[in-house]
Amino acid sequence: MRQIVLDTETTGLEPKEGHNIIEIGCVEMDNRRLTGRTYHQYIKPDRDIEEEAIAVHGITNESLVDKPKFAEITEEFIEFIRGANLVIHNAAFDVGFIDKELERNGYPERVADICTVTDSLKLAREKHPGQKNNLDALCRRYGIDNSHRELHGALLDSEILADVYLMMTGGQTSLVLGHEGDEGVGGIGGIRRVEGDHWELTVPRATDEEQAAHEAFLALLDKKSGGGCLWLKGEDDSTMH
Repeated sequence: MRQIVLDTETTGLEPKEGHNIIEIGCVEMDNRRLTGRTYHQYIKPDRDIEEEAIAVHGITNESLVDKPKFAEITEEFIEFIRGANLVIHNAAFDVGFIDKELERNGYPERVADICTVTDSLKLAREKHPGQKNNLDALCRRYGIDNSHRELHGALLDSEILADVYLMMTGGQTSLVLGHEGDEGVGGIGGIRRVEGDHWELTVPRATDEEQAAHEAFLALLDKKSGGGCLWLKGEDDSTMH
């Protein structure tokens, strides 16, 4: 299944009040694997960006003066998403803005005519009821590094959401045998994403000091049990595996 993880940034909160999309970011997945294909576009709006919105995404009116209008990018954007399942966090917001832009520019179709939509926020609320389920909270919950996300950005947020979505819908996400390590979730052995939804199990080997301590502990158990330490016998008995 072809999926497009999508996010937008806007001039404000309400498309009915004339607010516009000013950035679109899309990341493509095919059969739950990131393909490397993306769509990213800044868009010149028909109105000023509200100060509250600038504080969230950092995009200013001045930075968009040389960008295309939505009508100029409509065809290439629709071509990129057509036929896919869109994965969007709080889908009603982004779909509402896209549909309003299509209507405003006389485009005959709406998102529902072009794509199916999966709301990852709805999925998160079903999976984690009563908890925070914004993107930052989900990154913390699933051990995804988003420390580079100082401001919202459509492409960056789509890339992060792709990781969150794969973790949230992929079954087992961690092997917690110790504290969190640097290479993934789980410090004594753990898993980390290598490519797409492929995972690699890391199994650290015992050091010589750890092995010596283990053997000394088994010897102590054997002494205290009068020679009844099954683990020690298992190590000495070549027929046992």
